[in-house]
Amino acid sequence: MLQIPPSVEHRITEHARFEMERRGISEAEIAQVLSAPEQSDLVRPGRVVYQSRMEYEEPGKIYLLRVFVDIDRQPAEVVTAYRTSRVEKYWKSEQ
Repeated sequence: MLQIPPSVEHRITEHARFEMERRGISEAEIAQVLSAPEQSDLVRPGRVVYQSRMEYEEPGKIYLLRVFVDIDRQPAEVVTAYRTSRVEKYWKSEQ
């Protein structure tokens, strides 16, 4: 994974808001990942995925919150976000 600077200033698209509500992800969680992501990677030119491990539901259950952001505009736009229990699938240990 590449080291891409955090994206603090951002706007959440309507699609992202819909998916966040459907998936039970708060704006505070999005802001937390964007201000201090554990990892980031370029998905395609202009789009970055920021991700961090977070504890959800039962104590000790770790999920990966992945936030996709179009960084080629001002402010950057959150296009979608989801959490997954398959941390090992997306986690890059070389970072």
